[in-house]
Amino acid sequence: MESAGLSLLTTVLFLPLLGALVLLFLREEQAGHIKWTAFGFSMATFFGTLLLWLAFDSSASGLQMVQRVDWLPQYGISYYVGVDGLSLLLVVLTGFIVPLAILSSFRSQIFEERGRIRLYYLFMLLLEWAMIGVFVAQDLFLFYIFWEVTLVPMYFLIGIWGAEERIYAAVKFLLYTMAGSILMLLAILFLGSRGGSFALPELIAMVESGALELPFTGLLGAGSVQSFLFLGFFIAFAIKVPIWPLHSWLPDAHVQAPTAGSVILAGVLLKMGTYGLVRFNLPLFPEASVAWAPAIAVLAVIGILYGAWVSYAQTDVKKLVAYSSVSHLGFVVLGIFALNAQGIEGGLLQMVNHGISTGGLFLLVGMLYERRHTKALDAFGGIWKVMPFFGAAGLVVVLSSMGLPGLNGFVGEFTILLGSMGSEVLGFFFTMFAALGIILAAVYMLYMFQKVFMGDVDKEENRNLPRLHWQEIAVLVPILLVILLIGLQPGPFFDTMTATVDNLVADVGEFIPRGEETVAALPQGESPVLVVGAQGTK
Repeated sequence: MESAGLSLLTTVLFLPLLGALVLLFLREEQAGHIKWTAFGFSMATFFGTLLLWLAFDSSASGLQMVQRVDWLPQYGISYYVGVDGLSLLLVVLTGFIVPLAILSSFRSQIFEERGRIRLYYLFMLLLEWAMIGVFVAQDLFLFYIFWEVTLVPMYFLIGIWGAEERIYAAVKFLLYTMAGSILMLLAILFLGSRGGSFALPELIAMVESGALELPFTGLLGAGSVQSFLFLGFFIAFAIKVPIWPLHSWLPDAHVQAPTAGSVILAGVLLKMGTYGLVRFNLPLFPEASVAWAPAIAVLAVIGILYGAWVSYAQTDVKKLVAYSSVSHLGFVVLGIFALNAQGIEGGLLQMVNHGISTGGLFLLVGMLYERRHTKALDAFGGIWKVMPFFGAAGLVVVLSSMGLPGLNGFVGEFTILLGSMGSEVLGFFFTMFAALGIILAAVYMLYMFQKVFMGDVDKEENRNLPRLHWQEIAVLVPILLVILLIGLQPGPFFDTMTATVDNLVADVGEFIPRGEETVAALPQGESPVLVVGAQGTK
């Protein structure tokens, strides 16, 4: 049973890379073969991720389907992969999003202008391989390689097949992400040299046992080793999320990227940052995580409100959706640094929800752009009357992004707010301001929906828009089904992560300061009374 799991995980990881190699043997003029080959390998990868989920034991908190092979043993580096409750759903999300992104490109007109169709789909498969690698890598060196490899395909997808200012957006994306990656690389090198291994589970075990000492002293650990290491990882992940004020690369990248690039960027790539916070920052630097949690939660709340406010001011529908990502991912960061089970589980589920809902929004925007060649809000109006199914699908995705009860967005945001309210390091005021973001999301999303879909068809260019092609319907239907599935039946998704999250919270929770419990002296015969310190008790 274990050996089957080993081969399955590695097979799922390398299927996209195999597909990219197959594309090298196809000629550029074989456009149909190239498209369906890329789609076939991405679908095979998706079915593989579902098999991983079926084989996963949700009652176990540790890594499963582990495979480890020495790579550079003299430096403590190995090919070390595995999945647990923190990563499995993100692996499945990647497998789900990429085939839809590939299929959405089949009818795109960008190849008429830019060509290089084989290179385009090759980069899509390379990107999928690297993204899955990020989520399954359990060796810091291996993780860093996959992390950096994701930059290359996305850089070229934006730079070659993007819009008018694509070169500027591609370079900005690359420079921002690489700047943060350098800090993370320094932290990785320090941990590997001190611990004698780059294996993440071994480093976490050494931190817990005290064998790897990472001193943490003073206010926020100022000047301490652990605080510097924490910030090295955090800044890299914060840029990728992106957390305000490190977000300015994101709107440019989204607006200039081709539709499939925006879908993958919103659907998966941004989740690499939030995943990193849970996978690395919390277990490796628990004291620093507790100390920095309120400050990071402040940035998260600012991002929630700022992203929502700026979204409403946009006249470009794609830029509106891009800024909404800053707002929605602020909820994920808030849930993670609530440092309790509800907050982290809500954050993990909201990573999946955001990938599906925002990916769906970018698909809708792309389908409109292919027909009208504009992203201006004022260019639309009355689209529902012209394209009924498109309008109905748009309503479901918009309501999902707003967090309507019964749809996927509500479950994640509610659980995050529940965790924030009950957090011993955050509390009421963080929750109150974050909840305002839900109201503002309703404002800008309904404003966008009204401008695009509702009203009269008052522009001649919109009167005869072609109905959706079957391939476009095939892209939207799975999105709608998963939105309803998670909204109505979130239990299996929470079950997947509960054991791992509980174990993580128990480790970090040891460093959360609590009030001293004392028993008051009472007259003889009376029951003792628990006197709780000012900070409360658990």
